[in-house]
Amino acid sequence: MRTDTMTVARLLATRVLGACAGLAFAATAASAAGEAPEIKRQAWSFSGVTGLYDKAQLQRGFQVYKEVCSACHGLERIAFRNLVQKGGPEFPEEAVKQLAATYKIKDDIKPDGKVAERDAKLADRFPALYANENDARSIHNGALPPDLSVMARARNVEYHGSWYMHPLAMMKDIATAYQEGGTDYLYALLTGYTDPPKNVQMADGMNYNTAFPGNQIAMVNPFAGGDGQVEYKDGTPATVANYSKDVSAFLSWTADPTLNQRKSTGWLVMLYLLITTVLLYVGKRIIWSKMH
Repeated sequence: MRTDTMTVARLLATRVLGACAGLAFAATAASAAGEAPEIKRQAWSFSGVTGLYDKAQLQRGFQVYKEVCSACHGLERIAFRNLVQKGGPEFPEEAVKQLAATYKIKDDIKPDGKVAERDAKLADRFPALYANENDARSIHNGALPPDLSVMARARNVEYHGSWYMHPLAMMKDIATAYQEGGTDYLYALLTGYTDPPKNVQMADGMNYNTAFPGNQIAMVNPFAGGDGQVEYKDGTPATVANYSKDVSAFLSWTADPTLNQRKSTGWLVMLYLLITTVLLYVGKRIIWSKMH
């Protein structure tokens, strides 16, 4: 019996050491490959357990998307009515109706076989920019511009550091409710365009970006025009840094439009559980006090 226990203990120890060695090797290999640049964390209004979206920032972010990004990237999972709802940009309904009317939606097929088109309504989603993937690639020299609806959740940042500190870093992220990895990545990507180093050979049609894995990206710098490319209506400085931050925040909202409501509900649930716990404790004390 003792021999069997010692054998199991050795087996478990071997597996744990093997897993740790694997983590160490993976971390070292990733660092050596240089495929995951370190992304600096930014301060966001919606960070942490109490953070909420800033309506004004989301409105600016949508303006940047509309004037710069929408030429190549769609928002097919977002409906026009979402721009009106609480917890989002909260644009006036009439303004969004006018915006929707500028888009055409393919509707029923006519008797002659042709597809009918109509003006979009609040209930409609943003229409697709391309007929299909081949159509998109033919326009962009083989590159496929992704839909940006959930891009802030489809991307994330990678851990940089020693393997034995990784569990502590994960626990810290859980305790601080860190969910902004994709948003941090988008901001770093948009502000990461620069001239390539002299020793780097760029492929045809590629652009150098310090935040993109491999540092070569097909997407051209959307803010190559520099500051002043988009004129904000609320007086916010028209800088590339602000463009990048505002549109990243907006794309974080498109990927998680119920964040404000979810966090508000969460706090109400925590308050309910706290009150329930206190009442149960008081009830327990009263009941058991009569047992003596």
